[in-house]
Amino acid sequence: MVKPWRSPLAWTFAASLVLLLGVGGWLLTDPATSRSDALKTGGLAGGAIVALYALWLNDRRRRVEERRQDIERQRHELESQRAEQDRERVADERFAKAVELLGHAADQVRVGALHALAGLARNRPSYTQTVLDVLCSYLRRPFSFVRDNDSPDPKEDPEGERELTVRLTAQRLVTDLLPGRDDEGPAYDLDLTGATLEYFDLSGKLVGGLLLRYASLRSSTNFSGCRFKGRVYLTAAGAERGRLLGYFRCRGAIFESHAWFSGTSFAEDADFTQTTFAGKTTFKDAKFAKAADFTDVIVSTEIDLRRTRFEGQTDLRFASLPESVSLYNTRVLSEKDVQLPAGWAREELRDGEERIVAER
Repeated sequence: MVKPWRSPLAWTFAASLVLLLGVGGWLLTDPATSRSDALKTGGLAGGAIVALYALWLNDRRRRVEERRQDIERQRHELESQRAEQDRERVADERFAKAVELLGHAADQVRVGALHALAGLARNRPSYTQTVLDVLCSYLRRPFSFVRDNDSPDPKEDPEGERELTVRLTAQRLVTDLLPGRDDEGPAYDLDLTGATLEYFDLSGKLVGGLLLRYASLRSSTNFSGCRFKGRVYLTAAGAERGRLLGYFRCRGAIFESHAWFSGTSFAEDADFTQTTFAGKTTFKDAKFAKAADFTDVIVSTEIDLRRTRFEGQTDLRFASLPESVSLYNTRVLSEKDVQLPAGWAREELRDGEERIVAER
């Protein structure tokens, strides 16, 4: 407890009183100053001391309030950090549990684990790339089940049917987690090297890099309207038959970097209409077993068609071609309708085959 004579308020009033009496008494010694003026001037001097004390007291209160607010803010930040750490811990536990359940024998448990991972990525965007990596890893697991029009009754392999259902769920969740083509969000990478995919659909999505080396693309694959910001590799991938006769659709897509289709096998129709290849592009050693449509395709840098084989109806009337085009041993079948850009011609070979060459 502060003693009265040590209180700043007591000292202020004492100083004010002393100043009032001192200034007033000093002025009263002057015959030209009236008593009222002396008291008024002394009162002003004493009041100034009180006013200064009031200002000091107000400033002190302000600083105390600022310190209180700063302490409150720090406490709130600590609580927020603690809550965030708790959420991260819970998210990490959910992630670990979901990954563990992906190895469960029951297909419904695996489907639930996939949805749990996708939900985690939606609630915690920082997990999105990690979750996509896990989903892609699941799709890279060996899978040999195929049921098409010529396959036996699917009831003979129920386990294969159930696993296919899980894999289709994983593919759909991968697509759902990717941003739209024109979104400003991050572009996520997909590593599906050697994966077996059926009805794989990335249409209208924004993708960073895409690795599909040695992948098996069954039924239909759709990249139409997709924008790839990173490098795309389909080296030695195969667009095969699955449940139904499928197609490779890539209409209006944009490849902003490398597009590597070297050695890719297209078992059904391949449609690249109005696609833009802004980076280095190669179809070297690729095989098109059915129709191939490159109408109005834009190639900005260079394209490699060495040893590319077109066995069906083919339209290579690009919208624009760069100066660097490689056509070594690029083959088509003579009985098929083949449309070529200006400056290209067909050179007859043996066994009903023709070679595409650039006219000089």
